[in-house]
Amino acid sequence: MFDIAEELKKLPDNPGVYIMHDSRDVIIYVGKAVSLRKRVHQYFQPSHNEGIKKAQMVKQIARFEYIVTDSELEALVLECNLIKEHRPKYNTMLRDDKSYPYIRVTVGEEFPRVLFARQQKKDKSRYFGPYTSGGAVKDTIELVNKIYQLRTCNRVLPRDTGKERPCLNYHIHQCTAPCQGYISKEEYAKKIEEVVEFLNGNYKPVLRSLEEQMLEASERMEYEKAIEYRELLNSVKQVAQKQKITHTDGEDKDIIAMASDEQDAVVQVFFIRAGKLIGRDHFYVRVGTEDTKSQILTTFVKQFYAGTPFIPREIMLQEKPEEIGVLTDWLTKKRGARVYLRIPQKGMKEKLVELAKKNAQLVLSQDKEKIKREEGRTIGALKEIAGLLDMEHLVRVEAFDISNINGFETVGSMIVYEKGKPKRSDYRKFKLRTVTGPDDYASMHEVLTRRFTHGMREQEELEGKDMAAEYGSFTRFPDLIMMDGGRGQVNIALQVLDELKLAIPVCGMVKDDNHRTRGLYFHNVEIPIDRHSEGFKLITRIQDEAHRFAIEYHRSLRSKEQVHSVLDDIPGIGPARRKALMRKYQSLDAIKAATEEDLAATEAMNEHAARSVYCFFHAGKAAEPECDV
Repeated sequence: MFDIAEELKKLPDNPGVYIMHDSRDVIIYVGKAVSLRKRVHQYFQPSHNEGIKKAQMVKQIARFEYIVTDSELEALVLECNLIKEHRPKYNTMLRDDKSYPYIRVTVGEEFPRVLFARQQKKDKSRYFGPYTSGGAVKDTIELVNKIYQLRTCNRVLPRDTGKERPCLNYHIHQCTAPCQGYISKEEYAKKIEEVVEFLNGNYKPVLRSLEEQMLEASERMEYEKAIEYRELLNSVKQVAQKQKITHTDGEDKDIIAMASDEQDAVVQVFFIRAGKLIGRDHFYVRVGTEDTKSQILTTFVKQFYAGTPFIPREIMLQEKPEEIGVLTDWLTKKRGARVYLRIPQKGMKEKLVELAKKNAQLVLSQDKEKIKREEGRTIGALKEIAGLLDMEHLVRVEAFDISNINGFETVGSMIVYEKGKPKRSDYRKFKLRTVTGPDDYASMHEVLTRRFTHGMREQEELEGKDMAAEYGSFTRFPDLIMMDGGRGQVNIALQVLDELKLAIPVCGMVKDDNHRTRGLYFHNVEIPIDRHSEGFKLITRIQDEAHRFAIEYHRSLRSKEQVHSVLDDIPGIGPARRKALMRKYQSLDAIKAATEEDLAATEAMNEHAARSVYCFFHAGKAAEPECDV
């Protein structure tokens, strides 16, 4: 259970993005903050008022999560990415990507220029950004052009060299005039290399130079000049907060980093798709004191990508994993295209890995107890049940239930729990074929026989094939079958398994006179369970879920039966003619009152069908002896 008051105490005083979820775990709001602690606290203060819309939103918050960033600008870009990805109900949609400016260096030209761009295109230019301040970008471009004396004209060089006189920028010493051949291609290229280095984040030389010039101008009492240098200095500092949250290469990447202590580790995964950070997830890992970070990450990569359908082109890791070559080949084979495992040492990629590590450390330190409680409810509860039944291995549990009303539309349900959590993709429904009437034992016999016969057939089909092949829906057998009931239901299950020559443990979930779970029936013995234990709570959840799933299916079948029309019982009247009749006459009474001629004139009807409908409603009447049957 998410305790909002308790979680508010854990919020860090850092910039970042907060994500609000409702009771169905749907994201309803995404926001950014200079201080996560102060901003998120505000929503839950009675005196705080942000309008009716926000008040309605706060009432629906069931839990929140957050991602820490290194600056408010990064938080803004991440906020935009997440809003576009999830389209939360209470967010005003932010502007499109093209509103975020880039700095473009036209390195494909003989004498490159540094330009302002609103879109990143697939050309020979190099792009830097995106940035959130268009004014700061323009100031930086102006600054770069002044410092390095780059050309800003549209002349095609070297084709137009010497054709026109140099422009004003040359005369005011703001351009080296490559259009006149006053600077060689090699000298100009060296200036561009320094510009690229500057835009890549090496700001210190320029910042130091600007600060010196600002102080010198101030000492000379040239205050307007000093203010100009100060503004340029501030612009460079603003642009210097590089955007790690969006990458200009547009590639798919996963960023993996971890934080650990003596017994536990949290691995954080950032998902970058099409160059944008669109989400993250974290995973709790039990580790030994002798395990190194490299070993933990190697194990995590194997387990994580063995179960995920998507593998990106590039995976950036905090540490070099063991057997990196074998791991790379395995991922490449699974993806069907080359996969690169990288351990960045500098630049924005390294900073992004560091940001993932920072978030992992927060999860480890602040959510450790919460994660352990969740593990206790799931894996811990499963271990408790395994201990009660003296089982060494228990991961997958299947539970079955039967639902009917006086034998009407008897149905069976199969639910699956893996590692203490419901695996809904493996749930299955059964509509009984051989049983009529309210016979739960016979119904359960049919359901279990169909489930395991189908599974055995799928296993035979997979024999001799690559083990990486997709499992069929029934291929995996459970470690334990849990029946809703005691001796009778358990014996039916054991009978089916004996007939199919299968050896799977079966236990019954026994209820008391008040229809509440009281224990497990296993090996002809009823085993009592502590009602306050997590194992008992998990058994109750499994039993309730099996009931819910069976009843839900039964209800859907009853609903379908209730929409059955009397017109369906008339020979020669199918769905098309039924719809046509209801469209024209609107009610059964109107159809009954219609003549054969009127019915035959209806769309999709003919004389034979009209006769069939007419006689269906008038058979046996004295006025219509020809319809007697």
